[in-house]
Amino acid sequence: MKLSLTTSGLLDPKRLDSWIPEKRRAIRKAVEAGMNSAGKEIAQAAQGRMQAVFQVRKSGFVKSMRHKLYAGSPDKFPALLIGSRISWLGIHVRGGTIGGRLLIPLLPEHQRMGRKAFRRVIDGLMRSGNAFFLKKNGKVILMAENLKENTSELRRFKRAERGRTGAKSIRRGQEIPIAVLVPSVSLRGRFDLPGIVRAQLPKLTTAILQQLNVKGL
Repeated sequence: MKLSLTTSGLLDPKRLDSWIPEKRRAIRKAVEAGMNSAGKEIAQAAQGRMQAVFQVRKSGFVKSMRHKLYAGSPDKFPALLIGSRISWLGIHVRGGTIGGRLLIPLLPEHQRMGRKAFRRVIDGLMRSGNAFFLKKNGKVILMAENLKENTSELRRFKRAERGRTGAKSIRRGQEIPIAVLVPSVSLRGRFDLPGIVRAQLPKLTTAILQQLNVKGL
């Protein structure tokens, strides 16, 4: 059945053409505002989980988890990103294996060393000729002698050796384990970012609906 309607006022075709784009823009702005508001809360929930599962030494690590709204193109629906620019965080989300020959520093328990700091240690030992590999119990260990010229490089590793052996001191010239050489490292996923975001989706829905209601849409 074909119906013909006579319209006036708001449904006047001359006004309808301008009204539809205007309402679409209003809806879009409401959706963007809702996404931006909820995105901040979702990012904060993810930051809280990071604090729980990682041994956080620098606040910048947690703060790297942020929300970002992509709403530049009027032809595309706005998108909300929850993520971090720290590239290696991804393997803790999905798990996986890092291949290649890797040196893992043998530090005191619950301590760690950044890549650049560890490289400085290795460079210092290599420059002084105080670095060599030994095979012990099937493992390849990077060793160094306790020499005065390498005091700064060896400080943490001497502490680790005392903790492992129970010795009160490390004598001059004693060989100290620095790192173990491994073919690969496997890590389990322990930071479920997708799960955190999914659990927070009701907040996103509520925030968008609130913005739509505020604007009477």
